[in-house]
Amino acid sequence: MPEHSLLLTKKPYVPPLLLVLGAAILWSTGGLFIKATSLSAIELSFGRSLLAAITIAIVTRHEGFGLNRISAVTSILYAALLILFVLATKLTTAANAIFLQYTAPVYVLILEPLFYKEKFRLRDLTTVAVCVAGMSLFFVGKLRPQDVDGNLVALASGVCFALFFLLLRHSKAREVNRASSAIYGNLIVVLICAPAFFGALRRGISASDFACIAYLGIVQIGVAYILFTGAMARGLRSLDASIVGYVEPVLNPIWVFVFIGERPSGWAILGGAIIITSVLAHIILSAKAKRNVVSVY
Repeated sequence: MPEHSLLLTKKPYVPPLLLVLGAAILWSTGGLFIKATSLSAIELSFGRSLLAAITIAIVTRHEGFGLNRISAVTSILYAALLILFVLATKLTTAANAIFLQYTAPVYVLILEPLFYKEKFRLRDLTTVAVCVAGMSLFFVGKLRPQDVDGNLVALASGVCFALFFLLLRHSKAREVNRASSAIYGNLIVVLICAPAFFGALRRGISASDFACIAYLGIVQIGVAYILFTGAMARGLRSLDASIVGYVEPVLNPIWVFVFIGERPSGWAILGGAIIITSVLAHIILSAKAKRNVVSVY
């Protein structure tokens, strides 16, 4: 084969970190498009999850669509966190919803030693205490009743997020399609939300609302998930993926503020900064400690 033909057929290499960054940026636009649609959280979740399930299933179809007990539970948790996050974003500010969902690492720190019989370290306890202090700031100041409800729903989303990640680590979760929980979780959302969506369809759904549904399902969940799993399949370290992933909670409220004008409270910004800083510090310190242990041996 001529040299110029080889150059034309060779696929360009994309660094895994760039794939994770792309996924995080796409995930971060969720709050903006959820706020932009006039549909309710349940009505929106139907179309978003239907298109996401189709997109992810098409790309990962070669891995099959097997299901076991662990992947079934993770699917239910994934469905719950999707619905709860959309509901929280509708009820409270985008900043509160995303920052409180990202309290998931706090629950992981608490539950992981119980799930997998690992040692609970003082550093873990410090991180949890600091994050709880940051969480408390979201409930300070002038809050409408729906803000309080939205914050509680966002916290519940964070708990589901943590349990979802914990079970993904289970050995049986790797025996089936890596995307099975995302596919079946989205399909569960579709079944739950179908009556509300078809009710909205009878009333009439605008073209802009359909556009928001298409973007959220195909791009914000589907394409982002594919980019993220593609990066992890190339052997990207969990530490690097976690750090880059924190672009999402930083950018999410920024998009909403720039395009919709929803300003997060000063307390929410401070609380979010505390949570993100403490979790990132914990991740970095844990990685350094692990490297030191390896270097000793």
